[in-house]
Amino acid sequence: MIYLITGGERSGKSSYAENLAKELSAKPMYVATARKWDSDFQERIDRHQKDRDDRWINIEKEKHLSEINFSGKVAIVDCVTLWLTNFFVDTKNDVTLCLEQAKEEFDKIATQENATIIIVTNEIGMGVHAQTHIGRKFTELQGWMNQYLAKNADQVVLMVSGIPMKIKG
Repeated sequence: MIYLITGGERSGKSSYAENLAKELSAKPMYVATARKWDSDFQERIDRHQKDRDDRWINIEKEKHLSEINFSGKVAIVDCVTLWLTNFFVDTKNDVTLCLEQAKEEFDKIATQENATIIIVTNEIGMGVHAQTHIGRKFTELQGWMNQYLAKNADQVVLMVSGIPMKIKG
């Protein structure tokens, strides 16, 4: 079962995903995709980890989600935007290659047996228009990946001002 939780910044996506995971499992997995860019980002990661109690299994995975065994588990992948950023930087902003690699990773985890994966993503294309060429390329990448994820998800929820709006499933 694949859930895709999408919406704008601070729309309640992660809270919704965490509550859903706790409803579905007594010991859910939290897969954080953030790369530790600097000490400020490390502090942010530390703060998020402390917010989750001991029922969570915490995994840090920047790119290769297929190395994780999701079978028989309920897991959150948070978030696609940070995950794609890692591919985008590592491919030197090659949108086509990045999209290909990310889709391949998703396809590998989506086929694991008896797994419930709750994917959190951002609708960055609904916000302010990116000022730079690189920003616009990344916005396109995010939009294309979101479309791919939504097409392959069993359920899609759009979060608006903390309110979940089921749009698929």
